[in-house]
Amino acid sequence: MSSFQSYVICTSPRSGSTLLCRLLAATGVAGRPASLFHEPSLDDWRERFGLASDAGRDERQALAEIFVSALERGRGGTSIFGLRLQRHSFGFFREKLAILHPHRHGDLARLEAAFGPTLFIHLTRADKAAQAVSYVKAQQSGLWHRASDGTELERLSPPREPVYDAALLRSTHDTMTTADREWEAWFAEQGIAPLRLTYEALSADPSAALRRVLEALGLDPAPAANAVPDVARLADATNRDWTERLRSELGLA
Repeated sequence: MSSFQSYVICTSPRSGSTLLCRLLAATGVAGRPASLFHEPSLDDWRERFGLASDAGRDERQALAEIFVSALERGRGGTSIFGLRLQRHSFGFFREKLAILHPHRHGDLARLEAAFGPTLFIHLTRADKAAQAVSYVKAQQSGLWHRASDGTELERLSPPREPVYDAALLRSTHDTMTTADREWEAWFAEQGIAPLRLTYEALSADPSAALRRVLEALGLDPAPAANAVPDVARLADATNRDWTERLRSELGLA
């Protein structure tokens, strides 16, 4: 039996978190992790869980209702709650967690008051140039994820031909690098020793990465043996060309 009641995937965009979330959900024993608090907005949180907005309601009561709904969604009928947190929305999440649990001191104590004993997973991408290229190209093309059968899983805007934007790529590279540093600083501040995974290891051997997570959670790792990624890589010749060019411009070649 797992000693954890929850896990949080601490990450930044284009680090393989969608693949990891879908693999974990497919086991049927490790919750249904997702970005349940993705947007820094209470209205967005209420809409996500189908909750009515009540301007006169006490904020703490509203947050309690939101978190109850999040727990149900993230458990997905299992005994483990899974959550993905992106760095850009973490500050707002921390603020609301402090309102929900004002008598707990520190983020870790508040997170565990909300979700129980928690395993933290730091999912990073070592190649920040490739990560920046992946993010900017997805923004421009509108296509964020494709299924292994070739169908589109997530499109956020109409198709558009991507164009190399040196300034945007450099700033995105800096943003992704800063996100990693901020997660590391937060782990140190809270005394957390996270399970560390990389995009590179996950994409090279999804079954092995999934097995590591299941074992860390104290769950049967057997489902990892049959893990079949249902998310296809979007990287193509354009990604490779842009990444080489960006590395050169950043002095990383």
